Amino acid sequence: MTIDLSDPMVILGGIGAAVILILLILLITMSARMRDLTHAQTHLSGGLAALNDAQRRGEAQMGAALNDTATRTAQTLGALHQRLAVIDAAQAKIETLSGNVLGLQDILSNKQTRGAFGEIQLRDLVSKALPPDGFTWQATLSNGRRADCLIHMPDPPGPLVIDAKFPLEAYEAMLADPSQATRTAFRATIRTHVRAIADKYILPGETADGACLFLPSEAIYAELHAHHAELVREGFAARVWIVSPTTMMATLNTLRAILKDHRMREQAGEIRSALAALHRDVELIVQRAAKLETHFDQARRDVEGIATAAERAGKRADRLDAFDFAEAPPDKPRIAPVIRRG
Repeated sequence: MTIDLSDPMVILGGIGAAVILILLILLITMSARMRDLTHAQTHLSGGLAALNDAQRRGEAQMGAALNDTATRTAQTLGALHQRLAVIDAAQAKIETLSGNVLGLQDILSNKQTRGAFGEIQLRDLVSKALPPDGFTWQATLSNGRRADCLIHMPDPPGPLVIDAKFPLEAYEAMLADPSQATRTAFRATIRTHVRAIADKYILPGETADGACLFLPSEAIYAELHAHHAELVREGFAARVWIVSPTTMMATLNTLRAILKDHRMREQAGEIRSALAALHRDVELIVQRAAKLETHFDQARRDVEGIATAAERAGKRADRLDAFDFAEAPPDKPRIAPVIRRG
């Protein structure tokens, strides 16, 4: 069978078939595109979900980081505030200390207040080392001199005088200009103090055969022993011992041991006297107990004699009651045995 291409019906049929074929191809193509679109939409939805999860995780991490940062910032600010408070307190203490230093300079610049400063330091050391009845402040001696401190030491050595001196002006002048003239002036000042103490406070028969010169400055004491040893030797020769706050405390501890030993000896004597008196009392009690035992023995014998006489009187009363007037042999008196005690 032959196909007549000139036939309009054939042409129309071919065109229709071609159109149908094209439509089928388009449908197949569209179906594939729809599947691709569906897959793409699914992937896109999954990507959006993952993106949302990542965004949420990022927001959570960012919030935690912000909170951590805020906490650390608050802690840092709190620590900084505390440090600023400590700095403020330290600054206030420094200002107070500066004022105290200025006040101390004002005190030390005046000779009278400087002497009072040395006496106060001496009072503090002595009051801490010795019992209250072991010393007297501003004690008046027989020559009318007043000692800064009088230690009540037993005899020997006797009461010990401690006098406070503070040669600050001569010392500062020597430090400012360490020349021969300032050194000579410093030695002269110390020598004058040593001689004055030896003349005023060492009284034979009243005080100890020596006294102490208290320097309330370790620096001056070190200067004396380092560069002016002859002054120390002169003090020894004059029986004036130069002491600083440190050596003063060591000296006071030694004096306290001496006072304690002396008081223990006194108490031991009192204890011996009390024991002797107690022994006499015990002997007296023993004697009186022996006498009381003798009285008890005599009283016992008297009671036994009274009992015997009462017994005889009873028998005689019985005979009288029976009208028995015959002579009855007299009862022999009962003699109580004598108990000897060793």
